[in-house]
Amino acid sequence: MLDVITLHSATLIALGVFLGIVVGAIPGLTATMLIALSLPFTFTMEPIPAISMLVGMYVGGVSGSLITAIVLRIPGTPASVITTLDGFPMAARGEVGRALSLGIYASFVGGIISCGFLVLLSEPLSRAAVKFSKFDYFALVAMALVLIVTLSRGNMIRGLIAGGLGLLAAVPGADPISGSFRFTFGIQYLENGLPMLAVLVGLFAGNQILQEALSMGEAKPKDTEQPQKVRFSPRETLAHWKTLARCSVIGTWVGVLPGVGANVGSALAYGVERSMARDPESFGTGSPQGIVASETANNATVGGALVPLIALGIPGSVVDAILLGALVIHGLQPGPFLFRNSPDMVNAIFSAAVIGNVLMLAMMLLLTPLISRVARVPKSILLPPLILMCVIGTFSISNSWATVVVMLVFAALGFAMERANYPLAPFVIGFVLGPIAEANLRSATMFTDGAILPLVLQPIPLAVMAIIAAMLLVNRRLA
Repeated sequence: MLDVITLHSATLIALGVFLGIVVGAIPGLTATMLIALSLPFTFTMEPIPAISMLVGMYVGGVSGSLITAIVLRIPGTPASVITTLDGFPMAARGEVGRALSLGIYASFVGGIISCGFLVLLSEPLSRAAVKFSKFDYFALVAMALVLIVTLSRGNMIRGLIAGGLGLLAAVPGADPISGSFRFTFGIQYLENGLPMLAVLVGLFAGNQILQEALSMGEAKPKDTEQPQKVRFSPRETLAHWKTLARCSVIGTWVGVLPGVGANVGSALAYGVERSMARDPESFGTGSPQGIVASETANNATVGGALVPLIALGIPGSVVDAILLGALVIHGLQPGPFLFRNSPDMVNAIFSAAVIGNVLMLAMMLLLTPLISRVARVPKSILLPPLILMCVIGTFSISNSWATVVVMLVFAALGFAMERANYPLAPFVIGFVLGPIAEANLRSATMFTDGAILPLVLQPIPLAVMAIIAAMLLVNRRLA
């Protein structure tokens, strides 16, 4: 498995992990933004080094956010929101090093265990998926689309609207069956559809820059003790081995569910551990078990979310939707045929996840004091280079200012959606999976003279449609 990773790829994984940790530790910046911003720069790279680096960013981005969650009570990403409940109280009483040690080692254990599940589950699942019909595959993609909507925060109607907008954004361009152009409005640029890179960079990187620019000048909380000259020991973390095992499994399986996210895995694992603890009242006051539960689960979701991406071509999270786009851009088709057509890429993803977690542990132990200072870099210094990278990255896609305009339009759209409490995840999943769902459904109906009865007659589509109906009924309450 590890033999597909060259020294060049390993160096890029290390770079990806480092950048992920730094960005994850800066409040407001996420691994999603980093990967979306980096995607254009991988366009000219070989597929294995490019995807390996992005996976490293994914691993580092989830882990790095625990630093500011514990030190400043500001989670770098939503994945570490639960970590603040016990991490900051422990740091406030002078145990910063202990809190960081618990979080770092728990992150490593959760990540490594989820990698084990990734390796064990992906190939059997892909073998089963090879036997799927077009109707079967359409039903699974439809379930992913519905699940991301039903699990959207807030009003489900807003999730449906956001997902619908994503589907609409994927319509312009060439028809997947006939090849004729549709909804291009006579604009030649739209004949190839909206460029995925520009859309993703705009929605996440551009949108986040807008939000951060508008929040400049807001008061920051007081600093607490700095994590300098602290001793990190895995002994206390490993003493919570039952929590590590339970939360790794919880985080992995939550990650497998499309669109749920590390923050849900962290919250669910925290709740389970609190309900099983001998002293549940200690949770929220600096409980070591609470830190271990949160950080184990949120890092375990990374490996779990990669399972459906590799085996079925269905992203398990928004980051995986961007990775799906990266694979497609490099001429690869995620899903059951990836194992047969590109086994080296599959092994590279497995290897990058394992190596990324090992490097994450080493870097977090060595660089935590330095990275905690990077989190305090003023936004006035941080934002201009990010804006420049957005423009250069999107312009380089097609050497056209029209692509930059697309990025800016979707940056404004993403900003407006989040200000109006419309989730971005359904939009992205709709934009990425919509064409896949359409191509499979239309291909399937070509063999049935347009009939869609197999969706309610064949066993797999029938079962999936029943699950979809159940999800919609369970989530019918509108917030």
